[in-house]
Amino acid sequence: MRQVMVAGNWKMNGSSESVKELMTGILDGMASVTKAEVVVCPPAVYLSRVCGAADGSAIKVGSQNICDQDKGAFTGEISADMLKDVGCEYAIIGHSERRALYGESDELVARRFAAARRNGIKPIFCIGETLEERESGVTNDVCSRQIDAVIALEGVEALADGVIAYEPVWAIGTGKVATPEQAQDVHAFIRGKIADLNADVAEGLRILYGGSMNAGNAKELIGQQDIDGGLIGGASLKAEDFLAICQAAE
Repeated sequence: MRQVMVAGNWKMNGSSESVKELMTGILDGMASVTKAEVVVCPPAVYLSRVCGAADGSAIKVGSQNICDQDKGAFTGEISADMLKDVGCEYAIIGHSERRALYGESDELVARRFAAARRNGIKPIFCIGETLEERESGVTNDVCSRQIDAVIALEGVEALADGVIAYEPVWAIGTGKVATPEQAQDVHAFIRGKIADLNADVAEGLRILYGGSMNAGNAKELIGQQDIDGGLIGGASLKAEDFLAICQAAE
């Protein structure tokens, strides 16, 4: 049985005061969350603070990115060892905003995945199509291409060390949400593609939905056979909303 995961991506939001308030609210509500694995991914400057607040609780902490190199002259990057040093267990890899706004290629994302994995950080590997690609009927082709970059570099077995987050780009921060059936169809395709290469990896792999999941739709989305939780954006910035999504797993 795959454990549901709810991961909050805070993106470039927060201040010392708001981070403290948000973490206090989430921690206060964790007693009602017994089944989901809960992960929060704050901006890098608040990682130490959030790891400290989460210490001793069931909450796990992830970064929003990770360098594909282990150390050296890479100004502005953060290595896996640095993330581990402050207490991170997860790292978001290949978010659509990184791909679209900052030009991260499938190959670079695959190298980031590899760097996380070889250093004991669990990648939350994001894939997904734009609205134009969906309307052109190439959703599965896009997801396949993005997954294939990791498989080509690391092998299909490497996926067992991470999590996939399917995030239709057209549904991120727009309020638009894939219907449960649309989301399930893509999740089933992803699992089936991996099963063709390794059935055990496919069966154990958690695939999250990452397109505007909120307290109102989380239960129906998570209830789909191949949807194992959510990568949450805006709704993760309010403790009450985030906890409601976590409780949908109950």
